[in-house]
Amino acid sequence: MTRLTLSALSLGALAALAVPAAATECIAPANPGGGWDFTCRQIGRILYEIGEVPAPVVVTNMAGAGGGVAYANVVNERNTDEDLIVAASSATTTRLAQNAFGGATADQVRFVGSIGGDPGVIVVANDSPYQSLNDLVDAVLADPGSVAFAGGSAVGGFDHMKPLQILRAAGLEDIRQVRYIGVDGGADAITQTVGGFTQAMTGDMSEIVGFVRSGEVRVLAVLTEERVPGFEDIPTAREQGYDVVAVNWRGIYVPGGISDDAFHAWADRLTAVANSEQWQEAMVANGLAPFTRVGDEFQTWIDGVIAQTQELSREIGVIQ
Repeated sequence: MTRLTLSALSLGALAALAVPAAATECIAPANPGGGWDFTCRQIGRILYEIGEVPAPVVVTNMAGAGGGVAYANVVNERNTDEDLIVAASSATTTRLAQNAFGGATADQVRFVGSIGGDPGVIVVANDSPYQSLNDLVDAVLADPGSVAFAGGSAVGGFDHMKPLQILRAAGLEDIRQVRYIGVDGGADAITQTVGGFTQAMTGDMSEIVGFVRSGEVRVLAVLTEERVPGFEDIPTAREQGYDVVAVNWRGIYVPGGISDDAFHAWADRLTAVANSEQWQEAMVANGLAPFTRVGDEFQTWIDGVIAQTQELSREIGVIQ
């Protein structure tokens, strides 16, 4: 009996030694191949390569409801899981602001940070009479019906919000007057503008790089804090008098019920990824610009973005 007990204990000890360290899981709230999947796989890979986590990060694709299925899973099933991170972007906060997640609210999770982004842009065809953002804004203020913006998101989506923010900053009181045509993606939006069917395009830098290099379009403004490396000839909206930053950021959130220590540990890990050579290379390879805001600073910024999106969304009738 003693021998059996000792044997059992020995086997148990060996089994315990064989168990690997807890692996971090990253949920990508969409199918493989999209932006959220990219975020999980790149951040996960780099976390392990630079030694910030003890085991390779496991990526789980959880598509559905534009991120809502993953959000509900985190809030309802894994609220205190300190080994879970979730890919997020501007689409996440826009949908939360517009109550697209069935009553879920942004304070049910904790937003850790963003470490890169696809800069927002305002673009016109190369033969457009508008030579600057001020020219375009003045035209809208004088006659809102004279300018239509094409964008790759639906009415009320992130692309729609970009010109609304600029025109609100310019003093347009009734932003419902702004004409916006939502089409199926940025490529269709730029084609509408180059073809003369709309007067301007609102989208992201990655969508228009080829058109810029071919000389088919003129970028009136990039919606970043500073000019984008590689595109230093494109002025920011801020330089032209409009305090608007609209970047399709890439980052992560974590469950809302984790400890402050765990939250700040994830902020430190994400900062290490942002500072790594691997992430710099990934940004260059994928057309992203630096956009690093981490920890409490990022959470405060997120709260402001959501409040602004809710205000604009109410004004155009997307939410009540």
